[in-house]
Amino acid sequence: MPHIPLEDHLPGITGLLEYSKASAQPIRELTQYLLRGPSSLTEAERELIATVVSYGNECTFCTTAHTAAADLLAGEKDTARQVKEDIETAAVTEKMKALLQIAALTRQSGKAVSPESVARAKSAGATDVEIHDTVLIAALFCLYNRYVDGMGTSLPANPAYYDVLAERLVNHGYTRLPQGYEHLKK
Repeated sequence: MPHIPLEDHLPGITGLLEYSKASAQPIRELTQYLLRGPSSLTEAERELIATVVSYGNECTFCTTAHTAAADLLAGEKDTARQVKEDIETAAVTEKMKALLQIAALTRQSGKAVSPESVARAKSAGATDVEIHDTVLIAALFCLYNRYVDGMGTSLPANPAYYDVLAERLVNHGYTRLPQGYEHLKK
């Protein structure tokens, strides 16, 4: 049960973002820019970063939401599952393995990101911008994970909610729907 009154039809982060639209706006804009803006990393790769961090933080809502978005963007369900199980054996490029390891280290502590982990990413072809964005995405999702779990948000009653959410994230991004979320009360 949420620690503050939130809309019942808006589980997880959506309810929190609707509760405080003023603080939600800059968070949404940053998330939209990092996960859907111009990047040499694909949208699916950026969703994998969010998935790995959320999974490591044991945030059920965010893990499930971003796994569903990564799966939809990739057109398959194996890769996100694999990176959650073991980054090093997952069917992703060496560059992506190195970046996902940096994301996992960032999740533990920013100080855990070592010169060796950065050198590994660079030797696998990662650019400075990709390393920067990986750390920033990982840090952002630590914020989200702690926000969602720290406020005791609810999980959706129907697991199919995550598929609908993934469609919205893939097709609309991270900005607030212009019409709001009243239509989800059904």
